[in-house]
Amino acid sequence: MALTTLIELLERLNEVHIQMLDLAATKKQAIMENKIEMLIQIINKESKQMKTIEQLEEERAQAIYAFLQGAGIRSNLNLNLSELSRLVFDLDEKQRLLHIQRKLAGTLQQLKEANALNQQLIQQSLSYIDFSIESMSYYSETEATYHHPAEKSGGVQRSGLFDTRA
Repeated sequence: MALTTLIELLERLNEVHIQMLDLAATKKQAIMENKIEMLIQIINKESKQMKTIEQLEEERAQAIYAFLQGAGIRSNLNLNLSELSRLVFDLDEKQRLLHIQRKLAGTLQQLKEANALNQQLIQQSLSYIDFSIESMSYYSETEATYHHPAEKSGGVQRSGLFDTRA
């Protein structure tokens, strides 16, 4: 009974992580299209999903403890699913447990990669913004104002953003 509950919790965890993966794909689009409002909405949805994940993780820990108690193990061991599967003697239940473990591990790996890509995109956006600000502030304020061509100023005249003199 406790193992069935654990497997159901792991399946629910996988579903929530798949939803997080969908949010990561939407977040990628929002970052690339510079849609800040949409990005904020996605971050709020992710925050709610994280709370759900935390709750499911607590339930998972309780289900593992209940399984260990049912198996006659009185210690509160912190076992991973591979170690836990060694304590399952019913072949069908062991297969179900290992199957959901592989599914969850795959989903988590995809989510990790999507988050890494989004982090790179955000870093590139910040670098571009920094470059743009530096480029705009390159000229002093007097160089950025209009002067009649007949009026010669004592400053250096530049015709473009880059100094092509070599």
